[in-house]
Amino acid sequence: MDETLTTFLDTGLDQVEEAVRKAAAVEIMPRFRQLAAHEVDQKSGPHDLVTVADRRAEEHLTAALTALLPGSVVVGEEAVHADPSVYGALRADAPVWVVDPVDGTRQFVHGDPAFCTLVALAHRGELVASWTFAPALEEMATAVRGRGARLNGELIRSGAPGPGAPLEVATSHPDFIDSDQVRALAGLQVAGVSPRPCGAAGLEYLRVARGTLDALAFSWQSAWDHAAGLLLVAEAGGAQATLTGQAFRVDRDNELPFVVARDAETLGRIGDLLRGDRGASVV
Repeated sequence: MDETLTTFLDTGLDQVEEAVRKAAAVEIMPRFRQLAAHEVDQKSGPHDLVTVADRRAEEHLTAALTALLPGSVVVGEEAVHADPSVYGALRADAPVWVVDPVDGTRQFVHGDPAFCTLVALAHRGELVASWTFAPALEEMATAVRGRGARLNGELIRSGAPGPGAPLEVATSHPDFIDSDQVRALAGLQVAGVSPRPCGAAGLEYLRVARGTLDALAFSWQSAWDHAAGLLLVAEAGGAQATLTGQAFRVDRDNELPFVVARDAETLGRIGDLLRGDRGASVV
């Protein structure tokens, strides 16, 4: 990590939080439960929505964040949708802001408060800071590499599941995954776990970080969905890996599915189940 970035992590984090809060206050919350039909569009299909709030919030954050850290660039969900080559910045040398302006757009469109804004700062593929802001829930979770994870200013730890407790796992929705991954995820049900479909990814990561959800099994790898949450869970004491034991990174193509869990033991148990080990213990 270069000296400029180190200095920024010591002096600029409060300004980032302020920028995230302002983007939500100006571009997102005035439109919550106020969207007109023409302000909602489909991207790849009916489950992949974008609104005027997504676009305006990303534009707002792009301007604000690059001004705070000169020389940095933004990889945002909507910018990549418009120009997929933008994603390549994650593999370059400049610091990168990874932005999902409205994570949980479907929830936002339907008036459900379970959506959030995700921002992470990465350098050469390493995540160094993150912000998960759920404005309708009044929750701000932050993490800084090596400095812990916080929710509304208080340190959080993921801990381990209670002895004998069944595991609660949120998984990718079958509509978004191929047949092999569907069979792998079905292994959880065979083993006695009752997985549920994943909601807004950022809030699911927060649940793991605060120890109210045991694990996540994801079959997509868009950096904006995962960057903030991966650091948050890691700094809270959690663990993550693909089924072959490789760490998920935002700057490369990863094997899928991958698992995020509140502790290393739970990660191993869910990984065993997804690999087809029906003898793995779930309680």
